[in-house]
Amino acid sequence: MIAVVQRVISSSVTIDGLLVDAIGPGLNVLLGVADGDGETDAEYLAAKVVNLRIFEDQQGKMNRSLMEMGGQILVVSQFTLLADCRKGRRPSFIDAAEPVLAQRLYQHFVERLEKLGVDTHTGRFGAMMRVEIVNDGPVTLLVHSR
Repeated sequence: MIAVVQRVISSSVTIDGLLVDAIGPGLNVLLGVADGDGETDAEYLAAKVVNLRIFEDQQGKMNRSLMEMGGQILVVSQFTLLADCRKGRRPSFIDAAEPVLAQRLYQHFVERLEKLGVDTHTGRFGAMMRVEIVNDGPVTLLVHSR
């Protein structure tokens, strides 16, 4: 699994002009599921993301995690994170998990965040979404489960 983790002031998902979900301060996570990923990847990544010390403390240093600051998280599925662009001009998605597996592991990731006590919001798996992100910092990290 791969996650693009962005510290945000706010983030929202709109589908067909309708607001599906939105968060205030916290993290926006774009999540890609690779062929060969399993539940342990989702569990590892969920724990890693919420415990990354990327929020500022009173001295202005990145020293607090989402768990410590009590922020929200918005998770959006994005299979294009698994694109291989090394050959030609058209990306190959051969490394992306099949949709049934990807949806199951995406949901497992979301459920794991909820079990950790995080105020968790989502887009809609497989939908064409408009994602608005107000990045804070900007702070953007790539996190892999392997």
